[in-house]
This record gives sequence, C-alpha cells and structure tokens, in this order.
Amino acid sequence: MPNVDDLILFADVVEQGSFSRVAEQRELTNSVVSKRVARLEQQLAVQLLYRTTRKLTLTEAGQALYSQAKHIALSAQEAFAEVGEYGESLSGKIRISVPTISGELLLAEALAAFSEQHPEISIEMSMDNRFVDLLEDGFDLVIRTGSLPDSSLIARHIIDSHWVVVASPAYLKKHGTPKAPDELKQHRCLSYSYQEGGAEDWLFKVKETTQAIRINSGFSTNNARALRKTALAGHGLIYVPRCLVYQDLAKQDLHEVLTGQAAKVLGIYAMYPFTRQQPKKIKLLIEHIRQHYLAISEYF
Repeated sequence: MPNVDDLILFADVVEQGSFSRVAEQRELTNSVVSKRVARLEQQLAVQLLYRTTRKLTLTEAGQALYSQAKHIALSAQEAFAEVGEYGESLSGKIRISVPTISGELLLAEALAAFSEQHPEISIEMSMDNRFVDLLEDGFDLVIRTGSLPDSSLIARHIIDSHWVVVASPAYLKKHGTPKAPDELKQHRCLSYSYQEGGAEDWLFKVKETTQAIRINSGFSTNNARALRKTALAGHGLIYVPRCLVYQDLAKQDLHEVLTGQAAKVLGIYAMYPFTRQQPKKIKLLIEHIRQHYLAISEYF
C-alpha cells in the first residue's frame, strides 16, 4: 500500500515542477525526494513522471494520480490549518486583487469594514481586471469574474453575475426597442472590450440554445463606468453586468431590453494558491466578502 505522505509529496513535486524546490522547502535532499517518488511508482507498477534535465512531465497514469493526490494534500492542509487556527493571531497584511466593477460597487467598503473589525490586519486592495499571478505579484487573494484559468489556484464560488442589455429612455424613444436579438444589427451598440468571448459577440438564448449575435459596434471601451455613462447619455445599447446598472434600472434612467433573452452569466470567485496553507484571516475574509455579495444578491 503506497504511503499517503508519498502521495502528498508527489502532488507537491507536480505543483512545484521540481524535485530540488520541494527538497529545499521540506529540508530534504534531492535524492530522498526522487527516491520517494520512485518508490511510489514501484509500488503502483506505473511510471508517473517523465524526467528530463529541463522539466518534469506527467504520464497519463501520473495525471490520473495527481488529480486525486492534490485533493488528499488539500484535505491535509485544511485539517492542519483548522487545528492551527486555535493558536493563530489575526494580524498582518493581506494583499488582494479585485475587479474594477466589484471593487467600486462593493468590495472597497467591505474590505474597509473587515479591517475595522480586525484592527491588527491591514488590507491592500488593487483593482485590476486581468488574471494576476498571485505568487509572482505577491497577492494573498484575488476576486475574479469569468472562466477560470487551468491552474493550481483554489477557487471558491461566491455568486453568479448575470448580464443585461440596457439603453436610455431617450435612445429607445428615438430608435425603437429591439424585440429580438437579430434586431440589434439595426441599432447603435456600444461594446465593453473587456468582456470574454469578444466585445462584439453578445450571447442570447435563441430557441433553447445559446447563440452569439455579432453586433456592429461604433464605440468600445474597457472601462465599464465610462460605457455606462455613454448609455445614460443616450448614445446606444450596452451589454453589461446587471450590478453595474442596477440602480440606474431602479431609477428608470436606463431600461432593460430583450429581457430574459440575455444568456451571459459569469461566476464570481475568491481564489488563492493551492500550495499555500490558507491562514485563518484569509478564510475569514473570504466569508466576509461572500456575505457582502449575498446581502445585495439582487444586484447580480
């Protein structure tokens, strides 16, 4: 029967991509790490890794084992972290990267409230829509919206963000209200150039399927707040997260069109590295953020 410690070490080697890096972190020699992985291969009677001077590559069997081994490693980390919480102080700095819309709408206030509740914790918030490299850029946590990259990050789903098509009453009075997605081709559409899948491909439910409708964009921007202002000024239709325009819709400064037909839904996630033991302060902060999102779930 393979040793569970060897399974966890194997997962660590895959994550780090190096025997020497794992050996250094665990205060072992390279040969000990290599021998333990070799022992695991011998016990399972399969090759798990292709070893070259430049890199390690998983075999098919190695990939199958790794998908299970990383869960075992994570469970062990969580168990140790839970016990460690009893003696862990809530102090230090947390660096967090958040998307611009959520940062302005919700997270700045939520993070300030968290640091007020825990005076020994300081929070540094960076607003950026790109998928930052947590380890390289020195972040402890990121909040991201969209499809997740295939990586070693652990992601906790917080809420789903639904998108809507909206325009000002003045625009709709002048140009009419589209009743079907195809009619958008006769309208002035303003595009959000950050959105996934192409700024000019708007997703809709058409006959029980999801279809991308190519719009003719006369203006695009990667700044959601600027795009909202163009719609409020009556310059055209925009396709954006509901949370961005929720209050405008409530005040009827903007009207939703093609209601129930927009198909774009993106998950909002809290993400942190798999290889880092999750401290109690990060765990508490994620739950704090999640509760703030849920408190205004109607926005999304």
